[in-house]
Amino acid sequence: MIAVDRRASQPLHRQIYNSFRAAILDGRLRPGQRIPSTRVFSSEMGVSRFPVLNAYAQLLAEGYLQSRVGAGTIISGSLPEQLTSTRPMADGSAAERVGPRLVSNRCSLLPRKENLPWMSLCGPFRVGQVAFDQFPLQIWSGLIARRSRSANAESLTYGDLMGHKALRQAIANYLRTARAVRCEPEQILIVNGSQQALEITTRVLLSPGDRVWIENPTYRLARDIFTLNGCRPEPIPVDGEGLDVPAGVRKCRKARAAFVTPSHQFPLGVTMSAARRLQLVEWAHNSGAWIIEDDYDSEYRYESLPIPSLQGLDKNSRVVYIGTFSKVVFPSLRLGYIVVPPDLIDRFVTMRRVMDLGQPTFYQQVLADFIDEGHFARHLRRMRVHYGGLRQVLFENLTDSLGEMGEVVGDAAGMHLTVMLQNKLRDEEIAWDGARQNLALWPLSRAYMGQACQGMVLGFGGISVREISPAVRRLRNLLVRKLKAD
Repeated sequence: MIAVDRRASQPLHRQIYNSFRAAILDGRLRPGQRIPSTRVFSSEMGVSRFPVLNAYAQLLAEGYLQSRVGAGTIISGSLPEQLTSTRPMADGSAAERVGPRLVSNRCSLLPRKENLPWMSLCGPFRVGQVAFDQFPLQIWSGLIARRSRSANAESLTYGDLMGHKALRQAIANYLRTARAVRCEPEQILIVNGSQQALEITTRVLLSPGDRVWIENPTYRLARDIFTLNGCRPEPIPVDGEGLDVPAGVRKCRKARAAFVTPSHQFPLGVTMSAARRLQLVEWAHNSGAWIIEDDYDSEYRYESLPIPSLQGLDKNSRVVYIGTFSKVVFPSLRLGYIVVPPDLIDRFVTMRRVMDLGQPTFYQQVLADFIDEGHFARHLRRMRVHYGGLRQVLFENLTDSLGEMGEVVGDAAGMHLTVMLQNKLRDEEIAWDGARQNLALWPLSRAYMGQACQGMVLGFGGISVREISPAVRRLRNLLVRKLKAD
């Protein structure tokens, strides 16, 4: 009656929820009928207990099930009439579960909002958090005050759709010297972060039905952008050299684009080798495809010099380069940029005009001052030392504490470490249990399409040295308890 398919793209908890709901609504499960406990059900179905708990909780919250002391969990005897007249849902929003369809088919392609503690918890290991206490806030405040005193019509009205000219010049200078990017200020388009950069790029370059190589595993919100725009993400495996270009060619030679994070792959942390970079550029040139390069975490390398960008290797303008200031300055600044191929500048500006009317000029001016006066470069040098020290301490603690339970992977770069867990451990269960101990553990399996590896992505940007050892001990004890329970 209740079935799950591990090969399906739909999450297990959603499959279980939908199966129970359908059986209740069509009368196969009757009011008052007792259903198995979560432990018994997970054992019978051969799945982890976590998705079963998640599905049962949703069914209880929506009134399909009731939990009674001494009687276990039973089918509710008082289902609202509007619920019993609807069909089982697919994977849509709450609005789609009752009455007429209220959202578009496009919106229905996106997963429902989930209250995931590792996304909001501010405890140790939160991914994407920076060391706010290390930012030169006094200098930044002084620049804001100075710009406020000299505010004029330029800083208070709609600005250039490409962005503030001085900031574009500063970014172009930085990218040419630090990242070997081939660019002029006229190619820099200021956006509100890498997410908007990818959205604009996708709308300009790709059409519904186009296939796109994506790294597997990858940043989930990037995958959602391609899906939302009607594209077909093609998961390509990542190994020790980054995206497996030959595997991509074998699977989908005629893809329209490839989305990559070559400097520090998210979430595995590997760096794309020079050979793979050249293979990717050659593939794009020969097939007329695009490369979308998200230069994620490129600023932070701790045992070698930063590797030049993919864009700098490309002589045929087939690479769109994306960057952001979220990791070097702070995330709420909401400033990023696209290096647009010269022939496409007008197209990108036109698309930008449709989406919004540009970024606030005032903070672009402040950031331009921050860069031009040398504060950005000094802060970046200090943070490389700071984050490098944090990474080393975390790496040593994890290696000493976890033993055979987990292996740290990835290069000496970026602001996170990834731990591959042994087969018996399930990362989402660990993440939920970790949240109860104020550990923000990001489950690696959520980044995969298809068969997933189990692991934890641990951010170290927002943690202090003295917090690392106690936090790792809590993680170790959690893993030990899970292994004993299984």
